[in-house]
Amino acid sequence: MPATVQPPESVTWRVHIDRTMWVGGVRSLMLQALHPVAMWGVWQNSNFQEDPFGRLQRTSDFVGLSTFGSPDEADAAAARVRAIHRSLRILNHDTGRTERLDQPELLLWVHCAEVYSYLEVARRAGLPLTGAMADRYLDEQRRSATYVGLHAEDVPGSVAEMEAYMAEMRPRLRVTEEAAATVRFLLWPTLPENLRFLAPGKPGYFPFGALCYYSLPGWAREMYGTLPEVPQAAVTAALRSFRLAMNSVPERLHDHAFAKPTREMLDRARGRLAAEGYDLGHGLYGLRDPRRWPRRSPLVPA
Repeated sequence: MPATVQPPESVTWRVHIDRTMWVGGVRSLMLQALHPVAMWGVWQNSNFQEDPFGRLQRTSDFVGLSTFGSPDEADAAAARVRAIHRSLRILNHDTGRTERLDQPELLLWVHCAEVYSYLEVARRAGLPLTGAMADRYLDEQRRSATYVGLHAEDVPGSVAEMEAYMAEMRPRLRVTEEAAATVRFLLWPTLPENLRFLAPGKPGYFPFGALCYYSLPGWAREMYGTLPEVPQAAVTAALRSFRLAMNSVPERLHDHAFAKPTREMLDRARGRLAAEGYDLGHGLYGLRDPRRWPRRSPLVPA
């Protein structure tokens, strides 16, 4: 059994170990909110209104587990998530009907908005990925989609397929009152308990939230109209600066952004990978370098 769901040799590892994931995660919530029924599902079944940053943290914890956790850990967490989703219902304000939260259309939208946000932000911020690598990332993420109950073959597995899906979805998207409130919350969130020590610096969060907003596709920003437009070249420069700054934060310090169970999961991953011969001298982040992989890895040159 592999040490982690997605090994260091995967493109997923390169994308998900990168600190641009924080921007991609917030951006994905803003993008997901444009689907009215998906937004109502979040609004009606969580404490998102009081703790949007906490939801981002919980999402990042699940993404981390489905990347760096063991297959058994990921399977167990996925089963819990699917069970929760099966039990939840949504009041559709357009029809007045109560619907299941785990309907495939909603699960697919949330998945695609999430993983494509991670990919687009990382590439724009300077993570070097070829077109083939970007396609491979989305293909690898089909496995993650199965964790929430989707069939891999129904999920876009390349950039072209993802762009076609996004174009198909655009006529179904709109800014509801809840979506507009979501963006406002994400620009000025309530900090979860384990990050309350950052409260004195909370005013500094707004530039981060604005960066996430400005990284949205132009059509999404036009729909929201929350902030005045700025030159996109400046947004790209800011993303690159953010990436350089965040990727310089020591890994153990950065781990404190996660909940305790996730930090423990990452420690278990380090132990399993070290046992398989990976060089953890520069942490999980350092495993982007093929020279730190075991010689038995088929992707390591002899």
